[in-house]
Amino acid sequence: MYIHDMNQLANDFREGKWLLILSADVSPLLPEKMIRETEDPNQTVVDFFLEGLMYTAEHPSLFFLLFLLIYSITVTGNLLILITVGSDPHLCSPMYHFLAHLSFLDACLSTVTVPKVMAGLLTPDGKVISFEGCAIQLYCFHFLASTECFLYTVMAYDRYLAICRPLHYSVAMNRRMCAGLCGITWTMGAVHSALHTCLTFRLLYCGPRHIAYFFCDIPPVLKLACADTTVNELVMLANIGIVAAGCLILIVISYVFIAAAVLRIRTAEGRKHTFSTCTSHLTVVLLYYMPPVCIYLQPHSSGAGVGAPAVFYTIVTPMLNPFIYTLRNTEVKQALRRLLGQGSRDSPAGSLLR
Repeated sequence: MYIHDMNQLANDFREGKWLLILSADVSPLLPEKMIRETEDPNQTVVDFFLEGLMYTAEHPSLFFLLFLLIYSITVTGNLLILITVGSDPHLCSPMYHFLAHLSFLDACLSTVTVPKVMAGLLTPDGKVISFEGCAIQLYCFHFLASTECFLYTVMAYDRYLAICRPLHYSVAMNRRMCAGLCGITWTMGAVHSALHTCLTFRLLYCGPRHIAYFFCDIPPVLKLACADTTVNELVMLANIGIVAAGCLILIVISYVFIAAAVLRIRTAEGRKHTFSTCTSHLTVVLLYYMPPVCIYLQPHSSGAGVGAPAVFYTIVTPMLNPFIYTLRNTEVKQALRRLLGQGSRDSPAGSLLR
């Protein structure tokens, strides 16, 4: 009997039954990396769970109303800018043509992330996103964000031509050139996003499904991959770093020439008026570039608190851009008064706007 039991134990050990029992007993004590290696490589994740932003779970109703207000202001403000530029004949210069594209990008960029955040604040099921939905959200986010990055560079080049080459501006920045530059920015954004989306979702995801972020972005999604992500991280650092650094360097070079041209203007009023056309662009560039540097140069950072810098350029900046460009631009403010005054001409409030 004793010999029979020993033979049975040996057979169970060879078949791996004892390994399954031991792994089940000690799995809570194992590091996450060791547990991930024991996942079934043939099992694929069908959805992910977005953990959301830090501290929002304590007061979900309050944060839902806050994000709803921000999203409403963002969409309304940017669509108002878009309608104003498209309908007012006084805003036909290339600068306002690019501003219309920026407003459309900001409205779409906010739409990619904010509604899903609000859905997660309402119900736990709202935090669940399908594998395909995660891929679509990641592609749309990087498509819009990288296109906006290229557009800021084009807008800096436009200011350089207007201030440093005023006699050649109308020829160099004609309607055909504007359309071509906008087309190039959208195309480069689509290619840039497609590259990262394909590299990210070609990997196998077989185990953990909790994304420590409030939307599907490259660094938090790569942490869940059941494969080596070294190549992805190198491409992310190189590609995004080259794109962001290249665009920023071109913007800085443009404003160095702009500053030199402004300083050559003899009157203080002339210098103030000339440089005032650039302050709005400089403000939004600073708000846009600083958070991504904190995020993508640290691909191994984790935790819900890491999402705080991304809030600025995904949620806050799209809301502030309409105010920055309207409050500091006399022509846009006058065009808005004409638009709102025409729409309410027959109402008592129309006389106040006029």
